[in-house]
Amino acid sequence: MALLKRATLKEWGLTDEQMDKVITEVSRGLSDYDLKSNIQAQIDEAVSKVTPEPINVLDSAEYQALLAKSQKLEAFQTEDFSMVKSPYKDIVWDKLDHGEKHEAYGVQLKKLQETMPDLFSVQEAPKTPQFGAPTQGSMPSGKEASSFNDVWGFVPKK
Repeated sequence: MALLKRATLKEWGLTDEQMDKVITEVSRGLSDYDLKSNIQAQIDEAVSKVTPEPINVLDSAEYQALLAKSQKLEAFQTEDFSMVKSPYKDIVWDKLDHGEKHEAYGVQLKKLQETMPDLFSVQEAPKTPQFGAPTQGSMPSGKEASSFNDVWGFVPKK
């Protein structure tokens, strides 16, 4: 491995004596270096010792916590959880079974509603669609009087 060639040094205008001194100094500085090809086996061995085992992200505690939170939020959006009062949703969620082979949340919520009815709101489904004011009742009738004077309280002066 030559860093400097005699032809290059000659182009720079160095004499033979100066070229010998430069090449000697450069060679002395490189005497402690080994070629990469000579120590490649040592490099490979060191890298194999340092290389960590592959990590399965799905088994990490952080991922499991995020997955549980995601499942909880998805369940809160379902129709089954709509009957649970808002401040008690976390309490009801903690009482449910979340194991691998658990019953459907709707079934578990119905059982829990029987034992703890105050955590749930009673919602009756409307029989017909509602698009505005409710249809029960009637228009306001106001005072029923036979004449204009009776309705407005107009009393003529005598």
